[in-house]
Formats: sequence, C-alpha cells, structure tokens
Amino acid sequence: MAPGILLSFLLGYFIILLSISYFTSKKSSDNSTFFTANRNSKWYLVAFGMIGTALSGVTFISVPGEVGNPAGNEFKYFQFVLGNAIGFILIATVLLPLYYRMNLTSIYTYIEERLGTYSYKTAATIFLLSRTIGSSFRLYLVVIVLQRFIFDSYGVPFWATVLISLGLIWSYTYKGGLKTIIITDMLQTIFLVLSVILTIFFITDSLDLNIFQAFETIKNSGYSKVFFYEDFITSKFHVSKQLLGGIFVTIAMTGLDQDMMQKNLSCKNIGEAQKNMFTFTAVFVVINIFFLSVGALLYVYASKNGIALPLDSITGKPRTDFLFPEIALNHLAAVPAIVFMLGLTAATFATTDSALTALTTSFCVDFLGFSKKEDINSKASIRNRHLVHIGFSLFMFLVVILFNAVNNAAVVSAIFVVASYTYGPLLGLYGFGLFVKSRGVRDKLVPIICLISPAVCYFLNANSATLMGGYVFDNELIVVNGLITFIGLMLISKPKTGNTEF
Repeated sequence: MAPGILLSFLLGYFIILLSISYFTSKKSSDNSTFFTANRNSKWYLVAFGMIGTALSGVTFISVPGEVGNPAGNEFKYFQFVLGNAIGFILIATVLLPLYYRMNLTSIYTYIEERLGTYSYKTAATIFLLSRTIGSSFRLYLVVIVLQRFIFDSYGVPFWATVLISLGLIWSYTYKGGLKTIIITDMLQTIFLVLSVILTIFFITDSLDLNIFQAFETIKNSGYSKVFFYEDFITSKFHVSKQLLGGIFVTIAMTGLDQDMMQKNLSCKNIGEAQKNMFTFTAVFVVINIFFLSVGALLYVYASKNGIALPLDSITGKPRTDFLFPEIALNHLAAVPAIVFMLGLTAATFATTDSALTALTTSFCVDFLGFSKKEDINSKASIRNRHLVHIGFSLFMFLVVILFNAVNNAAVVSAIFVVASYTYGPLLGLYGFGLFVKSRGVRDKLVPIICLISPAVCYFLNANSATLMGGYVFDNELIVVNGLITFIGLMLISKPKTGNTEF
C-alpha cells in the first residue's frame, strides 16, 4: 500500500475529528463542558463510545496476533474477557451508585471524604502515573506501525511522528474536552467495529469462504480453544486465574479509573449510567469474539499463502503484533489496507484522546482544587486547564520517546506490567473505604503502604515458582496487590468517630 494514500487517509480522518470538535465546543468550552459534558450525555452514545476507549490499538493488533502465538494462546484471552464482563456488572451495581450519590467529578474525591487528604492525593497520583504510562505505551505501539508503513518513506523522524500524533489529538480535545470526546469516541467506535467486520469479510473472501465456512474453518483450525483447566499451578492461562484476574483488573482499571468513569458520570442520572454499562458490556464481549476470529483467520491466511511471522527489528525474533498490519498493508488490496488503518487509528486515538482529557480533569480537580472553587469557569481557571492539557500532552510525548530510547521490547513490556501493578493499591483503598466503615486510617502512612504493596507483589511474581511450589501468577496478581494494601491499611487503622455514611 502506497504511503501517500495512507497519509492522505490519516489527514482526512483528523479533519473529520477537528470538525466535530469545532461544532461541539462552538457554544460552550468552559470547564463544566470539559470535565462533565454538563452532565447531559446520552447513555447510548456513552456506551458505544466507551468501546473505542476500552479497545486500544494494542488490542487491535495484539489480540489477533496472540491467537497463533507459538506458545499456544488460541482463544485463551476470551476467559479474561468473561471476567471483564463480570467486573463491568459489579461496577454498574456497586461503584456507580456511590459516585452518583456523592455527585463526583473526580472519583478520587471519595477517598478524601472517607480516608483523608494524603490517601486522596495518593489515589489520584496512582491514576495519573498509571494512565500516563499505559496510554503512552499504547500510543507507542501504534506510532511504530505508522512510522514503519508511512513516515519512514518520507524521512520523518520518530519523535516528529509522535509529536504530530499528539498535536492532532490535543487540537481536537483542548476546548470541548469530554463533550467532544463523547461524540468522537462514538464515531471512532463505529470505524473500529466496521473495520473488524470488514476485515473478516475481506479475509474470508480471499480464502474463498462464505461466513458459515469461515466459522467452520475457525472452529477446526486449532486456534479456537477457549477454556483451559490444565496446570493450575504452572500455567498462567488456567480458567480460574483468567476469570479472577479479569474481574479485578476491570474493577481497578475501569471502575477505579477516572478515564473510564468520567464518561459514565456525564450521564443525566444513575439509571442511564447503568444502562450505559450493561449495553457496553454486551458489545464489549461480542467485539472481542470478532477480534479473536480475525486472529484465527489471519493465521489460516498466512499458512495458505506462505507468510511467515514478521521479525522484530530489535530482537530479530518473530513478533505476532506485526502479523495483522503485515497482511493488511502488504498482502491484501488497497481497500482492506485502508480499512485496517481506519480501525487502528480509531482504536488508538479513541484511547489517547480520552486519557488526555481524564488526566487533565484529574489534575485540575484533585491537585488544583477546581471543584472547591466558587467559579470553576472563570477565565483564570480555563487558562490553567489549557496549560495542564498542554503539560500532559508533552509528558506523554516524553514517555513515548523514552520507550523508544529504551529500544528493548522486553523492557518496555515490563514497564507496562509494572504500571498495572499500581492499580492494586486502588483496590485496597476503595475496598477498605467501602467495607470497613467503623475504622479510619492514619492518613500520612497511606502513601507508604501503597508503595510497599506493589514492591511485595513484584517480588512475589518474580519468585513465586520457587516460593510457592511452582505457582505462576498472571492477572490475578492484582487481587494479591489489593489484599496486601487492605491488610496494610488495617494495620494502620484506628476506630473512627463521626460520619460513616460513605
């Protein structure tokens, strides 16, 4: 696929997003609009748009690639997705009513009410660091695809590609914020879903299969095994580990994450927010089935056409992440290539624009105290919000450049895993706040507990095979992380006096 065509498509795509930004922020671009979309979002728009946020570019290229991983992953990921679905239901029935009852803008305000200022700032800091690292990593993986298939042809350096990408995202989010994101994410989710469905069509057509034959091909391909009950001790993919991990990763990284919850809090009331979450859950499960199906078909196509797994330029080893872009951009026709870029761009920028808006909101509310000011829509407050938005854009730029400078895929992946550890303390903080109503904590000691817990988990994960009879952790480690934090909070707690409503 000619780089010029892909670049033209990319520019046209952003012109559409900029147009949406112009019209959504034309009447109002104050802080109430930016932070909560004036609490007037339609639940069905939020539900559909959240799919684009939840499914990043990493999901778009990694989930299909992992289906045929030489280690033998097949459809194991779907076990985790089912755990996600249970987690989403728990969020809708437990956390959302709490957030609406307290009329929160930042969900971490709950921690301040329940545990104290140090605990509150710790929770907000955990989110800021985790979301910045996680979103930067997702952006990095997609920017290297854009670099490889578009910008290398024009001699554009990697840093400039990153800066251009973030500059475009900043340009359509800095005024309208969440109000703009609700609409752009809905549009980008449409592109994402359309891309996955059309990709299945194009691959099945190139294999001379109809939809029913494609289903049978996937079923008989050896890639479609879902549930794994073998080797509970030594395997990361045992169904119990995947389900448990899926539930608590979802609660921590969605229900306790300002990015994902900010959209829910923009609905008119708790009823609409819950309808949003239930609808989102159903669509989320179905779209992941499509992603896994794309993966199976990609490997069937590669086998039939003698296409080997692309090699990582750093390690020289086969890299499953590159199989989807390799086939879409180099082995299929022009239309499938454009469809692939459409889906990849939509998945990536729906995640990044949402994260950038949530980071700005959290910092303004949690650290600059916007919600406690009499007029959060003053010119000074709006100017400060613009500066914070620019600041986080530059911060994400520096983190992406750092990932590239490390120049080691294994190390970068490890950094992303470490970032996920930090959500464990949020589980512990909220768990203590929700279930131990009669006790408070010695607030100044909470940051120490939240540093110790991930460190202990890192040690356990590195040495579990030796210390625990060969046991290997996967995503369920986040439960251990939250439990250690919870126990630590109990140790520094004291009987509480006064209001225990929250």
